[in-house]
Amino acid sequence: MTKGRVYLVGAGPGDPKLITVKGLEALQKSDCVVYDRLAGPQLLNRARPDAELIYVGKLTDRHTMKQEDINRLLVDLALQGKTVTRLKGGDPTVFGRVGEEAELLGQHGIPYEIIPGITSAIAVPAYAGIPVTHRDLASSFSVITGHESPDKLDRSIQWDKVTHATGTLVFLMGVAKIGYIAEQLIKHGRSPETPVALIRWGTRAEQRTLTGTLADIEERVKEANFQPPAVIVVGEVVRQRETLAWIEDKPLFGLRVLVTRSRSQASELADKIYELGGEPYEFPVIETRLPDSAEAVERVRHALADAESYDWVLLTSVNGVDYFFRWLDHFGVDIRRFHKARFAAVGPKTGEALAARGVRSELLPEKYRAEGLLESLSGPIKAGQKALLPRGDLARVILPRELERLGVEPVVIDTYVTVPAEKKDPFLLEMLQNGEIHVVTFTSSSTVVNFVDALKHSGVEDPARLLSGVEIACIGPITARTAEEQGLTVTALAEPSTIDGLVTALSNKRLHQERRTDGHGLPSYKA
Repeated sequence: MTKGRVYLVGAGPGDPKLITVKGLEALQKSDCVVYDRLAGPQLLNRARPDAELIYVGKLTDRHTMKQEDINRLLVDLALQGKTVTRLKGGDPTVFGRVGEEAELLGQHGIPYEIIPGITSAIAVPAYAGIPVTHRDLASSFSVITGHESPDKLDRSIQWDKVTHATGTLVFLMGVAKIGYIAEQLIKHGRSPETPVALIRWGTRAEQRTLTGTLADIEERVKEANFQPPAVIVVGEVVRQRETLAWIEDKPLFGLRVLVTRSRSQASELADKIYELGGEPYEFPVIETRLPDSAEAVERVRHALADAESYDWVLLTSVNGVDYFFRWLDHFGVDIRRFHKARFAAVGPKTGEALAARGVRSELLPEKYRAEGLLESLSGPIKAGQKALLPRGDLARVILPRELERLGVEPVVIDTYVTVPAEKKDPFLLEMLQNGEIHVVTFTSSSTVVNFVDALKHSGVEDPARLLSGVEIACIGPITARTAEEQGLTVTALAEPSTIDGLVTALSNKRLHQERRTDGHGLPSYKA
């Protein structure tokens, strides 16, 4: 069998967008991904759907896999002809033991590549507002392991030289030894008043920063029960945090927001959350597809063949627009055949989707749902007219029903169907149980129903109870009503009923909470 290939990839410090392009490409084409706890689940969800995910970090029921066993695992997988990504937090060459893995691969003649990553030694302080160098404060920095026991630290670190070697000292994996580290630096000449910062889970939603001095940092760590993993920064650059803590000023900082929209639409909402400092976690629970029944296809064909007969074409969603034009192309129907019809869209995004195809919506309701469209139509539309409604199979019945009441002939065609998404997520349930998801967003009633069903299929007997500590944000009152029918408590409602309105609702709610610190420089929020 042909030997496979191994990519030794740095995942970056945690923010999934900080992986390199080359690292992401390797991840997406691998048959197997071997990872530890510092590689975030958002990145693992970017792997191929059929990729085997192998965890080699620490679990509650077993110890960390020994490095020798990890090395052997990589060899065995490659000898099976598989393409493997070994995904490591930060940069694999900075205390990542990549040399040992690469050496054994080389001994077995297995081709491999080392793909650097953004090291937490630089990125984590930057996300806390601390540049590791500064023209006036520090012209150099050192990266030092803090993981070893004190006797090993003394053998591996020459404290008398390290203490003053550079303006900034960065210790990785040293929270448990912070007292000893501070003691040695003071002993060898650093001022007890030297600023110190510990940044926990930097670049992620859990990012918290603890500041102090060499003299009191150990006491502060104990009082705050500050736990690893964290990066320790020692030096005058820590004072820059007072003015440069940029991400903590964003309205959604500290929030991990679940996005349940379909994969094709999730990016818009996810990008807006990310720009406002939140951490979007995509879990699409629905997919839209062309209907596959012969009857549904024939109804669409017949309706479009009668294009010249319509007085109105009413679009109630961006999907409705997209699939309408896909059917026009499929059946070779020229949009100009609708020359008699006036087009109307339910909201600005639907109107923009129409405009992108050279068609202007003549009406823009104040309320971005069927009721608003009906109010806008009450004057222009006349009894005896005919309206085409290209939409999804789960659309509400209110629009065609009320059109009939007005004496208008509605022609309803299901241009697409909404189905549960097939992709599974091995991490989401545990994240919900651990309180690592702070907000769940719903953009339609179908996302609510399918999300609850997905939880039930994962073995959750009472989804409402599981989500009782999570904020629920809905795009509009219809979606909110569905959520409440499922036993969920809606805490944020978009106004208007758009993605921008949803993001604004999240931001306003967050901004209206009392921001404080717990006395140790740890940003937190009071409900």
